[in-house]
Amino acid sequence: MPPSIPQSQQILARAIAAHQTGNIAQAEFLYKMVLQADKRQFEALHMLGLIEAQRGNFTAGFEHFKKALRVRPNAPEALINFGRMQSELGDHDAAVATYKKALTLDPKSALAHSNLSIILRRQGKAEEALSHCDAALEIAPNYADAWNNRGNVLLQLRRYREAIGTYDRALALVPDLAESWLGRATALLELKRFAEAFAAYERALSLDAGLALSFVAGHRLYAKLSICEWTNLDADISRLLDGVRERKTVSVPFALLPLPSTPADQLRCAQINIEYGSPPDPIWKGESYAHERIRIAYLSSDLREHAVAHLTVGLFEHHDKSRFETTAISFETARDSQIGRRITAAFERFIDASAQSDQEIAELIRQLEIDIVVDLNGFTRNARLGVFARRPAPIQVNYLGYAGTMGADFYDYIVADSTILPKEHFPFYSEKVVWLPDCFMANDDKRPIAERTPSRSEVNLPENAFVFFSFNQPYKIEPTIFDVWMRLLAAIDGSVLWLKESEAAASCNLRLEAQRRGISPERLIFAPSLPDPADHLARQRQADLFLDTRYYNAHTTTADALWAGVPVVTCLGSTFAARVAASLLRAVGLPELVKNSLAEYEALALKLAREPELLSSIRAKLARNRNTFPLFDTARFTRHIEAAYVTMWERAQRGEPPESFAVAPR
Repeated sequence: MPPSIPQSQQILARAIAAHQTGNIAQAEFLYKMVLQADKRQFEALHMLGLIEAQRGNFTAGFEHFKKALRVRPNAPEALINFGRMQSELGDHDAAVATYKKALTLDPKSALAHSNLSIILRRQGKAEEALSHCDAALEIAPNYADAWNNRGNVLLQLRRYREAIGTYDRALALVPDLAESWLGRATALLELKRFAEAFAAYERALSLDAGLALSFVAGHRLYAKLSICEWTNLDADISRLLDGVRERKTVSVPFALLPLPSTPADQLRCAQINIEYGSPPDPIWKGESYAHERIRIAYLSSDLREHAVAHLTVGLFEHHDKSRFETTAISFETARDSQIGRRITAAFERFIDASAQSDQEIAELIRQLEIDIVVDLNGFTRNARLGVFARRPAPIQVNYLGYAGTMGADFYDYIVADSTILPKEHFPFYSEKVVWLPDCFMANDDKRPIAERTPSRSEVNLPENAFVFFSFNQPYKIEPTIFDVWMRLLAAIDGSVLWLKESEAAASCNLRLEAQRRGISPERLIFAPSLPDPADHLARQRQADLFLDTRYYNAHTTTADALWAGVPVVTCLGSTFAARVAASLLRAVGLPELVKNSLAEYEALALKLAREPELLSSIRAKLARNRNTFPLFDTARFTRHIEAAYVTMWERAQRGEPPESFAVAPR
């Protein structure tokens, strides 16, 4: 028989006591006994909902809280928990309404403010989310989770330094709060404080190893590579790649590019990342536009002082405005700069969308009836994949920013060439492949180089030494290629290796690695960043030979060296990122500098260093070819990519699906 009402109250007290001591099974049994006496017993319904929420059974929790609220519709605590279930089940709008109702009943609920901020942040309403974080902290200044939530909102607002201070407030209250260590690491990574970021990732993972399955393992390894910390590197790489091959959420795609990953690995990693979130509804519904000109929009966070801007500004300026209507949509507000002014002037419409949500940007694209949207970010910093996921345009193109596939059905094409992406690699790309005839990379033939070349002493180089150089980012340097470079220094007396100065930890670690290989650390010379890109290019004339990295080539950096007149030696790899330098060298008429193995790469570099006449002839050939071969012919490149856009557009106008094709030279 069911217990009587007085008995049920005693049982309820026992149930709550069992719940508080962690005896969940006993508590559940007793709560259900209570409900046998009274199916509308609020506390029992509410506490059963909490048990299911603890187990991650959000649908069951939702039902229990729903029943509890039928008994007491205005119970703030039940509303808060019900809102959480709605959010966990993906009904964020309903959850917002529930939390706001809870706050009308109890405006001093720090929990309701804090939880509401989480949903608003996920909806892209960061400023509103921040106001609720601040309200929670005004009520409860020692509420560590609210400090953590505030840090997450500041991350979304890209207020990284402020976010670090906020996470520190949370950690001062709860030193072992893994989520705050993770947030801190993310902010530090964005600020390129890689040593601190790596340490913070290590601490977060030591507190919660499960975070590795939230793409954290890839971020950690990227931070580690960025300071050239190679301890246990092979094990780290194997563990990460094994996770990707097992379809685990261990890494963002970008982190795979400097690793010995395959095209299949990179496709799988991209697909995992794309599948992680719920796909939004498409905004473009299949309508056909009839415009006098094809409407193209380039979307990027890098239309500012950035490598992508320096590569593409000439393309934007050369577009045939009689055939194409061009729009730029910038995801980041740019500071005033020469390149920024050129880019803004090159477009008929330049839109700063940095303050707009993905939904708002996608709706704007649809309103403008853009025919082709070109993503110049891909899986890179400050990307806005959510815009493209909403399918705002008939044709969506992956180009230049990310050296690989997006793994998504909402990208129709990837722009490449036959070197970058040979036919046998097509199955590892979700996009249809468009081959340009010379090289996939845009270049600006107006890019200025300072007329005056600084002396070697001015750039801290020895006067009579052979100067190998590689201005790649440190994360692209790995032990095997570094072994080759050190053997070259050992073979060429007095030679030096000129590298890009990055974080102090990276320079220190590379010098230690040189010493371990028997090379004096002083033979590694680090070049500081220069404010003027023209001066940066001019100083490269003092180098003798550029040594490329292996898994992730020099991309813009190869173009820089060739534009400055310095030969580049590369080794052709298997992935997009590992084949870029080869594409550039072939397009400038120097295929002899492309080798198929590291042994051949090392032998060629050694030969060029030992035979001044041979190197001089290569430099002279580069000087001749620079202004006559396709690589730096911006007008020719623009004709080719415009022809690609026309073919894409014509297929769409005929109602035909995307298909791979090659553009004929013109």
